[in-house]
Amino acid sequence: MKRLTALIGLLAVAGVLAGVASAAAPANTAKPTITGTEKAGSTLTASNGTWSNSPTSYTYQWRRCATDGSACGDIVGATDKTYTLTSSAVHHTIRVVVTAKNADGSASATSDPSGVIGSAKGPANTVTPALSGDATAGSTLTVTNGAWSPKPASFTYQWQRCTDVADCTNVAGATGKTYGVRTSDAGSKLRALVTAHLSDSSQTTAASDLSATVGTGTTTTTVTTTVAGNRAPVLTFISLKRVGSRVYARFRVCDDKLGKLTIIERDNKARALSYTRKWAVYRSSSCATYARHWIPAPRFRTKGRLVVTLRAADKSGALSRLRSRSLYRR
Repeated sequence: MKRLTALIGLLAVAGVLAGVASAAAPANTAKPTITGTEKAGSTLTASNGTWSNSPTSYTYQWRRCATDGSACGDIVGATDKTYTLTSSAVHHTIRVVVTAKNADGSASATSDPSGVIGSAKGPANTVTPALSGDATAGSTLTVTNGAWSPKPASFTYQWQRCTDVADCTNVAGATGKTYGVRTSDAGSKLRALVTAHLSDSSQTTAASDLSATVGTGTTTTTVTTTVAGNRAPVLTFISLKRVGSRVYARFRVCDDKLGKLTIIERDNKARALSYTRKWAVYRSSSCATYARHWIPAPRFRTKGRLVVTLRAADKSGALSRLRSRSLYRR
């Protein structure tokens, strides 16, 4: 009788534990994903992602977002597993929110943004846009248009700061074919969205690959460029000071050949478009010291940190290492 009583007790405890184990709402373990052609008129399909605690049903809400996946808003009535893109989605990205349910509750998870949605008859991108230049604060990146069919009438651009391809944010005001890399970009990667426009207003957007992680310009992440049979110049940044609104720089340059060198100077400030100027200097000895002064643009004369970078280029195009110094205005 005692054994029977003990057995009944064990079975009761096991039943209680089983009940506790099942009393948990779903938990997402891998985000939902989106598949389909990113053009108006095409249909996108949501995957549920993966979930623990055995969901018994799923519901969906599609959202329209900015080109970087931010500023999303629900699309009214878009609550199926699939969503057919309308013309209102053009030049936006799309996300889907998947909600998993079981008897104990529900939880939601959001997909990464889709690519930027193109027009139904937008041009087809056949060669991805590509970046060139140094991913270093003070340098300039340039994006190619890539190749398209049919030939676009025009192009527009938007630069983005990224941690990976699914996590990018638009850089405000960075809408040119070139981008002056900023100190605020350090530690991130950069890419450009290139939008090709046809004369009938149809458009398609393609993203370049990511740049390397942006360096600050004060370390050896920027290498010298050496042309065969020629050594790159060596530049030393001696001093930088401000007197009133004018900035004064002193620097020393050494090179293996005499004559003309080009000094490339760039003003950089967080959340401000960089500005580049060039000076010619002439050497009659292997090393020489120079001084230059200038008045920075008004956007660099506000409070905060101004970073000045210098680089020397010889006649063959060989480049010195990038050197920088900072000034602070309080």
